[in-house]
Amino acid sequence: MKILISASALSNPASRSCLFTLFVAVSLICGAFFVGNIAKDHKEKIMRWGLINNMQKASSNACKNQCRPHGTEALPQGIVAKMSNLEMQPLWSSTMKRKNPKSSMNLLAVAVGIKQKEIVDKIIRKFPPKDFVVMLFHYDGVVDEWKDLAWAERAIHVSAVNQTKWWFAKRFLHPDIVAEYDYIFLWDEDIGIENFNPRRYISIVKEEGLEISQPALDPVKSEVHHQITARRRNSKAHRRMYKFKGSGRCDDHSTAPPCIGWVEMMAPVFSRAAWRCSWYMIQNDLIHAWGLDMQLGYCAQGDRTKNVGVVDSEYIVHMGLPTLGVTTEHELNPVGQAPSNQDQLSNPEALPPSSYRRFDNRPEVRRQSFIEMQIFRKRWRVAVEEDRCWVDPYWPFLNETSH
Repeated sequence: MKILISASALSNPASRSCLFTLFVAVSLICGAFFVGNIAKDHKEKIMRWGLINNMQKASSNACKNQCRPHGTEALPQGIVAKMSNLEMQPLWSSTMKRKNPKSSMNLLAVAVGIKQKEIVDKIIRKFPPKDFVVMLFHYDGVVDEWKDLAWAERAIHVSAVNQTKWWFAKRFLHPDIVAEYDYIFLWDEDIGIENFNPRRYISIVKEEGLEISQPALDPVKSEVHHQITARRRNSKAHRRMYKFKGSGRCDDHSTAPPCIGWVEMMAPVFSRAAWRCSWYMIQNDLIHAWGLDMQLGYCAQGDRTKNVGVVDSEYIVHMGLPTLGVTTEHELNPVGQAPSNQDQLSNPEALPPSSYRRFDNRPEVRRQSFIEMQIFRKRWRVAVEEDRCWVDPYWPFLNETSH
């Protein structure tokens, strides 16, 4: 905008007054236009800043909503390897890797001692290496004496003296470690498997929808502690037992373990999801797991009366051999050697290897098991009382043992 003013107009007072009024008016108009433009520009900037701020907030909220493992906040999400497995990797090439990475795999974990080497060998040779990874928990500390077996090199060996399979499982079978395996077989070593086929067993478990299961026990040859685990002829699987006499009766109306929704702890089989739940229930300082069996139904991924059961058509023999707590005088020898001939001459009471006395601490082991069962039950009661948000899906049948 251009305004031309002559010199004569400036010399005339009236003209000067008019020009001043005009100047003020033009100034106001231009100022309003300038301020309007500034306000408009400022408004656009504010809107842009608000949009960016909202985007940042949305991004921040999205990041907060991501399920990130604790401790990985400083890492980019894509680099985090949340899970692992127990498969050994070669030092070079990739020829030893699984031929079909998409094929399903399962885990067989067994607590073993060298005395049951022959029995354990028969068990593991029944489990196809294409379908199962094998892990041995050596509770007697003896590992090298297993090396002559054909499958020994492909098995994972973990050794800790005088520990139970539950102690090992809590420390070495974390759910993120075994997350790739469809089923986890957590077995004792004193199991006869002449009438057991692992592949057929898994097929039945899937067909029946069992999340927690066990093979039935041969009632003639096995040490059966609870009738629910005894094999039933002409049956594929069962989920409850019947007892009509004495205490602890079980019938079609019973809704709680051990009448229904229950397996023993010598040869349990867990689905991946059931094990993730069960692992958290294993107490770090209680190694015998007595009492745990009564609560496993909470990890059945639904109704324990349907998802927990015993497979009859693939059955085993529970030999009930004494393992933990039984030692010999030879094993107590610090150097691990039998008395020499010179020792026997100087000490007529020295025993030959064939006559070593056995020291049976099983009563102490059972006593400790009972004590731990009471501790676990007390912890469960306290946990239920303190967790106000937890709802018991089986209330009021939590402590029911019979109808």
